[in-house]
Amino acid sequence: MTDRETAAPIHVVAGVLRDTRGRVLLTQRPHGKQHAGLWEFPGGKLEAGESARTALQRELHEELGIVAVIGRRRIDVADAHVRLDAYEVDHFSGPMRGRESQALAWVDPWKIESQWLPPLDWPIVASIRLPDRYLITPIPAPGGESGFLDSIAAALDAGICLVQLRAPGWSRNTLAPLARRAHGLCRERGARLLLNADFELASVLGLDGVHLPYRIASNLNERPIPASMLLGVSCHSPMELAHAATMGADFATLSPIQPTDSHPHSTPLGWENAGDMLASANLPVYALGGLSVDDLAHSFENGFQGIAAIRALWPSLPPLR
Repeated sequence: MTDRETAAPIHVVAGVLRDTRGRVLLTQRPHGKQHAGLWEFPGGKLEAGESARTALQRELHEELGIVAVIGRRRIDVADAHVRLDAYEVDHFSGPMRGRESQALAWVDPWKIESQWLPPLDWPIVASIRLPDRYLITPIPAPGGESGFLDSIAAALDAGICLVQLRAPGWSRNTLAPLARRAHGLCRERGARLLLNADFELASVLGLDGVHLPYRIASNLNERPIPASMLLGVSCHSPMELAHAATMGADFATLSPIQPTDSHPHSTPLGWENAGDMLASANLPVYALGGLSVDDLAHSFENGFQGIAAIRALWPSLPPLR
């Protein structure tokens, strides 16, 4: 066994810098280094005794000549050799240039292709494409479609831009018209609609993606939908998160974080335990279960993409106490 195979992973930090047009900065790896010619988010290795944020500030100044204010942790990913912590850069100043002769490029996140990047940088792209709140709808009542759609519209107008339509027990013939109307509302407002479980119907209807319960995902070894659609998976353990990543999911939910009325017999994971489960997830993960918008900061601190919720994000339901 080589020294590289037995050594502890190298801890690396990366920054997500944005311009006024919403583009993100990528830098090109120089010749002579691993992944030479590929593009990556700027950053570098921690030095002894450095915190991740301090290391990122130093690396951005050394590489780009800028002074950076570091914000929330975006995502933490790892392989056998490298642990990569990515952070939002809230603000930066100074004349930017490639001080190590590296090429720089501002790129629309939706135009980045996976083959441009080292493997560990791709989950960062997946994360910055996703919002910090993910609405899961309550089950619509038959005959109450109009009010249900009004609530979706109200949630979208309040800033929600990712919605999972959940209607277990509905036939495809009754679900399809509702899904089309909900998708139209989302499309008008620049939001995306995912259908729970039925990936075939989601594809036929041209929806934005599908969210799979783990009982379905566990029987799949690869994505059941094309890369142009979003794929989410409901998870409850590190093993399930690892499978979601292996099958090519774009994101997952992890639950239950806190006690919930809907699953009173489920043991809540708690923030610390749930955060530890993300260590090998290597994809964006939403915290789910008994949460409110006040928990967004907790979710960021523990490495989550944000929160997923029904009650806390659905306009016509009373908020959590």
